[in-house]
Amino acid sequence: MTDNHDRGLQFDLATLIGRRRALSLLGGAGLTLVACAPSTTTTATSTTAGSSTTADGTPLDTIPEETAGPYPGDGSNGPNALTQSGIVRSDIRSSFGSSSRTAEGVRLTIDLTVQNDDGKPFAGAAVYLWHCDINGDYSMYSDRVKNENFLRGVQEADASGKLTFVSVFPGAYAGRWPHIHFEVYPSLAEATKAGNKITTSQLALPETTCKEVYGTAGYTQSVQNMSRTSLKQDMVFRDGVDHQMATMSGDVQSGYTASLTFAVEG
Repeated sequence: MTDNHDRGLQFDLATLIGRRRALSLLGGAGLTLVACAPSTTTTATSTTAGSSTTADGTPLDTIPEETAGPYPGDGSNGPNALTQSGIVRSDIRSSFGSSSRTAEGVRLTIDLTVQNDDGKPFAGAAVYLWHCDINGDYSMYSDRVKNENFLRGVQEADASGKLTFVSVFPGAYAGRWPHIHFEVYPSLAEATKAGNKITTSQLALPETTCKEVYGTAGYTQSVQNMSRTSLKQDMVFRDGVDHQMATMSGDVQSGYTASLTFAVEG
């Protein structure tokens, strides 16, 4: 299999629904895959993403539904990691099963808090999370890591709706803003049988942190890819990231933590 993220974007475009489809009709020219000017986006939106309520104290709007992309590993488009023994884990840096290879990159802890649409913790919800590696490749699909299943995992929310993954900072590949995919299931049992999911969405990573990470060894290609992409032109995030932009803490030496509180229907 030959990696082709442009093909992946076409797949994404074909699967966008709802508000994304309406937006493409209004401003379809912005979805053309052309070289983008360097991003001038700030991280100001991250303040709302980390809050459990809106400014007037009401619960968050539900997180936008997004495409899972061409490499979900949930059985909907090829291989299925969800039904494999070992997928339920917090540390997703290494492969499980027949391989034990560990993904390279700057350490990234991902702290998520899942709420119902009434603002209450969604205890027992399960999140399946995945993202590309330092080279922009997706395990189970891309040639270089087709036999790996690292950077994929499932965790169950505690009584406060909280769960954590330990990973590495994903690289930036051509045509997309740095991001992390996730699906939310009503329970761990539903997740591990690839059952009926509640929503599929994506987490955006702030520009300032991306630039800090991409200045380190191994992320050279990400510098060039990110310079040609902006949030305003990204096919997923171009209509706003108020409920998807992570709040960041940490540094290159000790690693970063990306935090996001979000609501889903249920």
